[in-house]
Amino acid sequence: MPTNLPPVTRNLLIANILVFALQYLLRDQDTLALTRWFALWPYGHDIAVDLGGGDVAGIGFRLWQLVTYGFLHGSIMHILLNMYALYMFGGLIERVMGARRFTIYYFTCLVAAAVAQLAVIYLFESERMYPTVGASGAVFGLLGAFAMLFPREKLMLIPIPIGIPAWLFVILYGAAELIFGVTGTLAGIAHFAHLGGLLAGLCLLWAWGVRPGRAM
Repeated sequence: MPTNLPPVTRNLLIANILVFALQYLLRDQDTLALTRWFALWPYGHDIAVDLGGGDVAGIGFRLWQLVTYGFLHGSIMHILLNMYALYMFGGLIERVMGARRFTIYYFTCLVAAAVAQLAVIYLFESERMYPTVGASGAVFGLLGAFAMLFPREKLMLIPIPIGIPAWLFVILYGAAELIFGVTGTLAGIAHFAHLGGLLAGLCLLWAWGVRPGRAM
């Protein structure tokens, strides 16, 4: 792990990688050894899940899942994309915010993303009973912070092969997430969790007095 990363970002990267390694070692996709307890399950009554071999687990929402879901990932590509974004944006933003504020910001976005996801499932997909995992909601919060702090920096939005100012990148990405979420496009991706993390981050920055391009 690069030593030039500030401590919170470095520790978040290490924690996510270690948890994913544990998922792999425990064959979590089949056994639900971690997912049954630490993924974000829809709010409501528990369900009984047959894990095979006579093992039946009662699975449902628990309060700690608002945080722990952000350290689980569903695939190698899932964690690679999230950790790459955390590496790219996290260190820079932590240096600007400082460790304490960065920690508050990251976990506020993570929890807000979980609450948004739970609310959408509860209101519109009440029959759904599968979990949400991943740090994407917090990562979207970091993307929003980057756009607020460095609005004129260029980012590239695939498949557009040109640099786009960060403020426009976030607007386009957020609009795409909203459209995908409302229309049900790209099913299996927690679009409203992404939006929840992004909006919570922007609101927190605004409450802290941060305005586009103005240093903290």
